[in-house]
Amino acid sequence: MNKPLTAVPHALELARQVLIIEADAVRALTQRIDDNFLQALTLILACKGRVIISGMGKSGHIARKIAATMSSTGTPAYFVHPGEASHGDLGMVTAQDVFIGISYSGESEELLTIVPAIKRQGARLITLTGNPKSSLALAADAHLDGSVAQEACPMGLAPTASTTAALALGDALAVALLDAKGFGEEDFARSHPGGSLGRRLLTHVSDVMHTHASIPSVREDATLADAVLEISRKGLGMTAIVDGSKHLLGIYTDGDLRRTLEKKVDFSTTPVNTVMTRSPRSIGPDALAVDAVQLMERYNISQLPVVDGDKKLVGALNMHDLLKAKVI
Repeated sequence: MNKPLTAVPHALELARQVLIIEADAVRALTQRIDDNFLQALTLILACKGRVIISGMGKSGHIARKIAATMSSTGTPAYFVHPGEASHGDLGMVTAQDVFIGISYSGESEELLTIVPAIKRQGARLITLTGNPKSSLALAADAHLDGSVAQEACPMGLAPTASTTAALALGDALAVALLDAKGFGEEDFARSHPGGSLGRRLLTHVSDVMHTHASIPSVREDATLADAVLEISRKGLGMTAIVDGSKHLLGIYTDGDLRRTLEKKVDFSTTPVNTVMTRSPRSIGPDALAVDAVQLMERYNISQLPVVDGDKKLVGALNMHDLLKAKVI
């Protein structure tokens, strides 16, 4: 049976203390960002292969996350389990790689077992430990000191502050690498095509626009009735008006239709070019879809004709298309 909340009156204070201890542990790391950090950064920047990160237990979980962060920010990296490495997976390591071993004690038997093979292979070794005088630290080409004053666990046993510190150091390394490589938003988007940023930076107007027969358009000598019929057929809330060479001359929208109804004109005889919006806003097919969104929002419009460099009509889109593509 679960204890009532009154049985653990110190729970909130304990939780706050955990956060204070872990925050202090991360803050203390700022004093250790020195030449050792720069040496580790230099080794990875010079790496012509991959960054391989390894650790046992909780350190292994941190290693996986650091590898994922590096990979998504321009530094190809992957996790190798140290136990599996000594039974064949060490074959993944080449002389072109950098190997990062994470162990708070710096005496992880599984890591120490494979260090000689890593060194013989010619790979460079970076270690992240809580003991600069440990076996792993002394064997490293570059050592990152992730020591903490205390664990947040009241018994001082469960890895808490130490794993938070290791994770923060890994993030610091990944971000420093990102900056050194000039990794930008578009690079990030290519690594995250399924995310909102990827959609914003990788989706072009040509990916979402209506083309060919689905483009609503009428000739400049068409009547209002023809234009309204085209709007209804194509379902985009507009029709483009073009000349014989498909150059865009104007646009006629649902909003224009409502305003025309107030004038009580004869739809069957009135030419659409007398009531159309001339020189309408348009966009090119190679523009980012997010640029189309910004254009629509800036001018409070819901549709856009798409034209090529010669102002010929090549597509059309409306706000619903952009919503459907999850660009908005």
